Amino acid sequence: MSSGCCGPTTVELEAFVPQARAESLPVVVIGAGPVGLAAAAHLAERGLVFLVLEAGRQAGASIARWGHVRVFSPWRYNIDTAARRLLEADGWNAPDEDWLPTGAELVSDYLAPLAKLFGDRLRLGAQVTAISRLGYDRVRTAGRDDVPFLIRLQDGEELQARAVIDASGTYTTPGVLGASGLPAHGEAQAAAFVDHALPDVLGADRDTYAGKHTLVVGAGHSAATTLLALAQLEDAQITWAIRAGNASRTYGGGEADALPARGALGTRLHALVTSGRITLVTGFYTHSIATDGDKATVVSRDPSGGEQSITVDRIISATGYRPDHSIAGELRLDLDPILGSTRALAPLIDPNAHSCGTVPAHGVDELAHPEPGYYAVGVKSYGRAPTFLMATGYEQARSVVAALAGDWAAARDVQLDLPETGVCSSNLAEAQEQRVGLATGISGGLLATPLPLVTVAADGGGSCCG
Repeated sequence: MSSGCCGPTTVELEAFVPQARAESLPVVVIGAGPVGLAAAAHLAERGLVFLVLEAGRQAGASIARWGHVRVFSPWRYNIDTAARRLLEADGWNAPDEDWLPTGAELVSDYLAPLAKLFGDRLRLGAQVTAISRLGYDRVRTAGRDDVPFLIRLQDGEELQARAVIDASGTYTTPGVLGASGLPAHGEAQAAAFVDHALPDVLGADRDTYAGKHTLVVGAGHSAATTLLALAQLEDAQITWAIRAGNASRTYGGGEADALPARGALGTRLHALVTSGRITLVTGFYTHSIATDGDKATVVSRDPSGGEQSITVDRIISATGYRPDHSIAGELRLDLDPILGSTRALAPLIDPNAHSCGTVPAHGVDELAHPEPGYYAVGVKSYGRAPTFLMATGYEQARSVVAALAGDWAAARDVQLDLPETGVCSSNLAEAQEQRVGLATGISGGLLATPLPLVTVAADGGGSCCG
């Protein structure tokens, strides 16, 4: 009963008894990408009950969508330690540690055999739509930590968990074309003309771009990779639009770049722009898109009100990715207002101060939220920061699982032996071109053509050196 509208209030709550003690329930991992499966491997090694929920129809479903692209980092940095132990105990032979795998190779040679080890502890086609506490909304506090998590799936099924490790990534929530972070006017209506980052330009999607005028919007590594691929279509017209006044950030430091493969990517792109093969448009702030028949006109309106427009056949939006925290809307999250990571992690991954090679090792303490037992790991943990590294995600998973097992000494002993200049090698990339040709599998007379490379994140979204 209340003593007044603003005075002390006594509320009688119905006694609540959980259906099962939280400690006896599984740890639920959301996402069967590299970091999600790494978490599963560590859970398996520690003998903890777990269940992996994957929205796609295969492990590494998002990675499979850019399977034609090679990553910058060789195999030695792409395999989690616990996963390696489990696989080798099952008779698996690791790939050449110096090889740069394609996305398809990551799935077929690593993720698929790892997923197979988990049997029915991995459920495919299980999309999580919401996470809460059983019988508790976000406001209610008393007894909250003693009840299980409630996980609702798209088909209406509900599961309970003692803890949740969210490794769902960001690949399915790409950034918008609009320059102010808002969708451009007409963007939804022009969806048939827009493809998101890393289409298979030289393979399955070749007919979509051959002989067409394509606009690539974005200044990151995904944009650069796509531009290099488009340039190999002799009859393709290519326009590249960026907000900045010049492309120096994308070009990087060339031969002086701390990550040589990144420098090689920028050097090749710079040469194509200088030669006129790619038309670079700077100061382009996408404001609206209008379609007319088989053409789309993209209009830029800069902060001063000045406009310019480009009419094209296709648009590739390489504007990054965003974390979607809506499924955890009834949990108590403490998110950095800028990046969307935890507040503790944000200064360690701030792209204004860090590249992927300078992000320090971090673990459970930096990933913790006010909601005990919930952790976002992998690229989702980085929010909008494009500084994610696959090996960093593996250390996150190891630390979080150690904490869930009660081994706080191991959880807080976070380490990452990954020298900034030791991840990527342009010499390795060039040598590999001579062995296999292009990332699409083309070989023969095109060996002088640069190998498309991309810096990718662990669970399919974002970008850096993974």
